[in-house]
Amino acid sequence: MMTKTSEMIVLEGLSVKTKKNYLYNISRFLYWINDNSLFMDKSSVKRYFLGINKQYDVATIRQIRASLSYFFKVNNLKIVIEDIPNPKRKKQLPKVLTKKEIEIIIKNINNLKHKLIIMILYSSGLRVSEVVNLYRSDINPNSIFIRQGKGKKDRYTILSTKVKELLMKYLCETNFKTKFLFEGRSGKYSVKTIQEILKKASKQLGKNVTPHMLRHSFATHLLENGTDIKYIQKLLGHSKLETTSIYTHVANRDFLKVKSPFD
Repeated sequence: MMTKTSEMIVLEGLSVKTKKNYLYNISRFLYWINDNSLFMDKSSVKRYFLGINKQYDVATIRQIRASLSYFFKVNNLKIVIEDIPNPKRKKQLPKVLTKKEIEIIIKNINNLKHKLIIMILYSSGLRVSEVVNLYRSDINPNSIFIRQGKGKKDRYTILSTKVKELLMKYLCETNFKTKFLFEGRSGKYSVKTIQEILKKASKQLGKNVTPHMLRHSFATHLLENGTDIKYIQKLLGHSKLETTSIYTHVANRDFLKVKSPFD
């Protein structure tokens, strides 16, 4: 069954990360079934989730549910996992940096390549996985082409004028060996390395700054500047407007300056 599942994941074109997560979650479930000498039925699945609900956060549990649901569907097992209650996501507002904080982070980076990576994360609103997958051919005069971003979707996003100037310097000075814009030892650059660069550069802020916080900041600052939320949705590559709408709750908009009729 695992072989069939693995083959279907490849045939359906799911990402390497999804394949890794699905197969890991499924194998752990199968080990638990065998270890407890249980039949693979709805009652066993329910018992499994009752156990892991105490061990993992909501996001992990939802990922495990998706993995097992896929496994049951692919192998024609008549187990309807949707009948088992799903834990609700905690609604948390995105963590956003100020423009001043972002300036401090960029100022703390001396390496040209490292500085460019952080600048592009913020100025173009890219996911860290999208930055490491950029080809030099994806850079256009005023835009960046994102090939097969999240959800296997292509899109364009903006290229900052300030970034473009530094990018030209980087392209002229770098001796490339691959097609990637940012090269690492094994081809494309490492996500972990970018996380470490950001961690070191933001140390004086006293915050745990992640690459995704720069993407959140990009969207929030655009909204504060008066950019239509539908444009922001396209730049971020969101399928649903409601996903982008969360930034309206953290943006410092003019309506916050409106006086209460009670005052």
